[in-house]
Amino acid sequence: MSNSKEIRSLVTNQGNIELSIKTSEIPTPSADEVLIKVEAAPINPSDLGLLLSFAADISSISTSGSGDEIVTTMKIHPALMNAMKPRLDQSMQVGNEGAGVIVDAGENVKDLIGKTVGLAGGAMYSQYRCVPAASCLVMDEGTLPSEAASSFVNPLTALSFIETMKMENHTALVHTAAASNLGQMLVKICKDDGVPLVNIVRKSEHVELLKNLGAEYVCNTSDDSFMDDLVSALVATGATLGFDATGGGNNGELPSQILAAMEIAANKTANEYSRYGSDTYKQVYIYGGLDQSPTILKRSYGMSWGLGGWLLTPMIGRIGMEKFGQMRMRVAKEIKTTFASSYAKEISFQEMLQPEIIKSYAKQATGEKYLVNPNKE
Repeated sequence: MSNSKEIRSLVTNQGNIELSIKTSEIPTPSADEVLIKVEAAPINPSDLGLLLSFAADISSISTSGSGDEIVTTMKIHPALMNAMKPRLDQSMQVGNEGAGVIVDAGENVKDLIGKTVGLAGGAMYSQYRCVPAASCLVMDEGTLPSEAASSFVNPLTALSFIETMKMENHTALVHTAAASNLGQMLVKICKDDGVPLVNIVRKSEHVELLKNLGAEYVCNTSDDSFMDDLVSALVATGATLGFDATGGGNNGELPSQILAAMEIAANKTANEYSRYGSDTYKQVYIYGGLDQSPTILKRSYGMSWGLGGWLLTPMIGRIGMEKFGQMRMRVAKEIKTTFASSYAKEISFQEMLQPEIIKSYAKQATGEKYLVNPNKE
C-alpha cells in the first residue's frame, strides 16, 4: 500500500462543515522516525472541537456519495460563522491520540519495528502516521492497540489533576462527570495514592459503578439530598479543589454549587464568624464543556475563591519534562488496569461519517465513547 486514508474536516465559504475521507501518500521515515499503522483512535470531547466544531448544527446533517466517497455536511450556526473564519477553506486533519503498530522505522530506531505504541501526535484518524520515535509511548509486550488507544489525554489529565492539587497546596479533590473513562481512572489513582476524592455524577447507575471501583464519596445531582451529601463529603475530605468537566452542569450551576458547598464545609470547622466568609481558599477549574449552557455563579461563598479554565498542555509545561516522563511510564505500566478504557463500539471511517453515529458521539454521553479503527473495512 502506497497511500493512507484519513478523515478531514473543512469549513466552507457557504457556511458548512464537511467531513470526508481523503488520501495521502505514505511517507518514508527519516533516521529517527517511525511509521505507525494506526489501529485504534478514540473520539474524545477534545476531538469534537475540530471535527465538528462548537458551531455545527447537528440537526442539519446530511450526506452525499457512498463508500470512501462519502461527504457528511452540517450547517454552521450563522451567528457563529465569524468565529470560524480562521479555519475557512482549510481541509484539516483530525484526531488527538491513538495507537498502532510500528511497521517501518528509520536507521536509528529499527529496534522499534513490531512494537505497539500510543501516540498523541494529531491527525490520528489516519491509517498511517509517520512521527519522531521519541513521541511514542512504547507498550509492554502483549498490549493491543485498542488497549493503548487512550494512553494520553485521559490518563495524563487525571494524573495532572493530582499534580495541580500538590502544586497549589490542596489536599483533596472534587470531580464532576465522574463516571467517565477519565473519572474512573481518577478514582483508581486516588485510591492507590491515598488522595481523598469526592465524585459527582447524575445517575444512580453511575453511583453504583464508582462504588464498585472503590470510590468512597459519590454524590448524585439527581438526588434531592445532593447539596447535603456534597457538604458532608467535603467536611469528611477537606476538599477545596474541584475539576468540572461540564462547564454548566445542573442547570448551569454546578461549579457554583461546588464552591458554595466548600464554603459551608469550611464554616462548619471555622473558629470564628467572618462577615467576608471563610478564609479557606476554594478553587474550581472548568476543563471541559459537556454542557454548553451558561455557567451561572450565585456568589454565596465569601471572597476567597477562584473559578477558571484548565488545560492539559500548559499544565504539562508547569510540571516539567522529568515528572511528565514519570507519568508517561506509569501510564504504560498500568494501561490495562488503572488506565483501562472502555468503548461502546469500534467503527470504521465510513461508519464515523454516518449521521446517526455522529449524533451519538456528539452527545458526549458517559458510557458511549467510540473507538475508530482507521484500517477497519
